[in-house]
Amino acid sequence: MKIAVCGKGGVGKTFIAGSLAWHFASSGHPVIAIDADSSPNLALNLGLSADEASHIVPVAENEELIRMKTGTDFSGVFRLSFTVDDIISRYGVPTPSGANLLVMGTVKAMGAGCTCPAHSVIKALMRHLVVERDEIVILDMEAGIEHLGRGTAEHVDILLAVADANLKSLEIASAICRLAQESDISTIGLVANRIASAQQDAVFRSYAAGHNLPVLGQIPFDQRVADTGMTGEPLDTSASDALNAIRELAERLEKAHAG
Repeated sequence: MKIAVCGKGGVGKTFIAGSLAWHFASSGHPVIAIDADSSPNLALNLGLSADEASHIVPVAENEELIRMKTGTDFSGVFRLSFTVDDIISRYGVPTPSGANLLVMGTVKAMGAGCTCPAHSVIKALMRHLVVERDEIVILDMEAGIEHLGRGTAEHVDILLAVADANLKSLEIASAICRLAQESDISTIGLVANRIASAQQDAVFRSYAAGHNLPVLGQIPFDQRVADTGMTGEPLDTSASDALNAIRELAERLEKAHAG
């Protein structure tokens, strides 16, 4: 099962992606968590310290790796065919969550059609992870909708467009769903996050119904989550309404994918 978590910046998609990875890994599944955001912080949600996270070299910025995979003896010429299966074992980072983490990083090149070496490695690696691997793969996608135009999330099984009751976040989530419907992704829908009142719930569901968008899950506002985000202290998972809702979402997704 391959799940892409998308949405406007600041709506909590990284928290949801990390919590899904925690749940599946703690349930005994092998999990690869992919941080494909240009401002990566999934490592913290998977239990790594800020110091540990700061020492992770993103794949796109690993010059030695890029050179090993694409280098030739000719200046300005690089290989387009190479293996990437060893990248997970060599550069994946074990985390306290039980999931292995890969940080993709940002390809610093102009144009959506870039064929630079780093872009080629990232594209080949993403396809390998999503199409050829048997693990559960959770992708924390770049904020916004641009990544869909680059095909970053193609071939996943499930796309979760995370939004809160803010109109802008709903509009971006809606645009993500519309673009994703042009792909072969079998399950596409909204996930409501940080819903703190009946009014916010009504706004979210009214928007979803008005735009014919399925609601795959609803995560309530949880002050415990907000507090631990400020302090960095571990979250008491047994007492968190938000994590309980994410567990229910994960179980529904697993059942839907299996059946």
